[in-house]
Amino acid sequence: MSIYWSPAQGGSGREVSVRFREAGAKEWREGLPMRYNPIVTPECREDYRGSLVNLKPATTYEIALKLDGTDLIANCSATTWSEAFPVGAVIKESSRKTALKVSQSGTASAYVLYDGTGCTIDTDNQANAGIAVDASYIILRGFTIRNVKQHGIRIFSGHHIVIEDCDISQWGSEDEKGWGVNYQAGVYSNNKTINAVVVQRCKIHHPSWDTNSWAEKHGPSTHPAGPQAIVLWESAGNHVFRYNECWSDQDHYFNDGLGAGENGSYRGFPGADSDIYGNYIANCWDDGIEAEGGDQNVRIWNNYMEDVLIPVANAAVSIGPLYVWRNVSGPCYSPPGSSWNMTHGPFMKMGYADGVKWMTGHMYVFNNTVFQGDPGAGGLGDDDRIIKHCTSRNNILHLREKDRWSVANNRSHEDNDFDYDLLSGAFPSNHEKHGIAGVPRYVTGAGFDPETRTGIFRLSADSKGAGAAAVIPNFCEAIKGEKPDMGAHDRGMAKMEFGLKARFTPF
Repeated sequence: MSIYWSPAQGGSGREVSVRFREAGAKEWREGLPMRYNPIVTPECREDYRGSLVNLKPATTYEIALKLDGTDLIANCSATTWSEAFPVGAVIKESSRKTALKVSQSGTASAYVLYDGTGCTIDTDNQANAGIAVDASYIILRGFTIRNVKQHGIRIFSGHHIVIEDCDISQWGSEDEKGWGVNYQAGVYSNNKTINAVVVQRCKIHHPSWDTNSWAEKHGPSTHPAGPQAIVLWESAGNHVFRYNECWSDQDHYFNDGLGAGENGSYRGFPGADSDIYGNYIANCWDDGIEAEGGDQNVRIWNNYMEDVLIPVANAAVSIGPLYVWRNVSGPCYSPPGSSWNMTHGPFMKMGYADGVKWMTGHMYVFNNTVFQGDPGAGGLGDDDRIIKHCTSRNNILHLREKDRWSVANNRSHEDNDFDYDLLSGAFPSNHEKHGIAGVPRYVTGAGFDPETRTGIFRLSADSKGAGAAAVIPNFCEAIKGEKPDMGAHDRGMAKMEFGLKARFTPF
């Protein structure tokens, strides 16, 4: 849930304290305080911006805000989305060799369900898209889409669009020398007005063409260019991408898994008030999740990413806040015979896009785990990328042996607070007062199970970082009275789940 407020006496020296509770409950809970950060653009909604997380669906919450050092208060209530969308008309679709054009809209109380269960759309590469959408309040369910020239599903216009239980593969066209056309996607839109798109429990895999690595030329550049799983370009946001599986093989890599542009902007991908969680993402020559641009109340959590150059890209964050927590970065090895080493990338990109002028938004990086496999990713920002307005807590930043910095070091750093992390490498001076130097030890059997898409990343009881995490209101709290652990997987939590069968239980 996103919160916005512009109290009259707001300023850089005053935070807004946040409390919340389920409507009618006796006890209030503490939220993460909101920082003052007005950005001069119509895209910036208020001076104070923040999020409440770990909420229940279809539940009304009471929220109490107070400007520190004053008597100014604000009270409101809001209700989270239901996970059950109301269905009115049902249109049953059958297998076809031509594109399906969706133009019949529903209403907020009666979505139109396009039922594609058992339906295969295979156009033999004759149609540009498998499904073309010009409608709102619709559900696309159960379609298998393959062999299309550009995009699996293209959204031309609309809002409140649910895409679920679909299987999308073999999309896209050849650009040159076996490389695919950049930004052709399983789900695609370049309409800046679309909002409230939900993509859930979909398999998006094996595009028709490959992406070049950083060691191979595609046109005039070696920057990876090719197909992606989800591309929504400069949209209005309020999207949810959850419980999807996006992967491929060594000859059909993605550019980014989820992403678009513009990176140096006040919008970018995924758009304000959006959530990306519970996904399995692999096989990207560049970013697993490219969340760059405005990142205004964008929340990325509980994802597992492997075989990607950079799991989470955030260059730059212009409005914020961006929240990245409880994600796991797995092994990052390159395809056999590749001329590029995938292990060059950090866990989070940091840095800037098109100039430091865009590095004006706040970001929070909590309780993520860099899990070293064969091997794994680096830390925050490689060795020397610029980082601004970043708060880190409780991350396991376990580096590859050859790497040097768990948190990048740069003279241009500004307004950062790195602390309470478990670090195997160096970090900037005057930070990590409560950080712990060393490497993690995990419980027996720790790691990711590719068959079930589940993982165990709990620290052993005698590991550094166990019981040493900072309590973060609403993000990392004590479980059953026990002090929390560093990393994504607390010892009091159940096995982590990702992909189609995942379920998230608020705690």
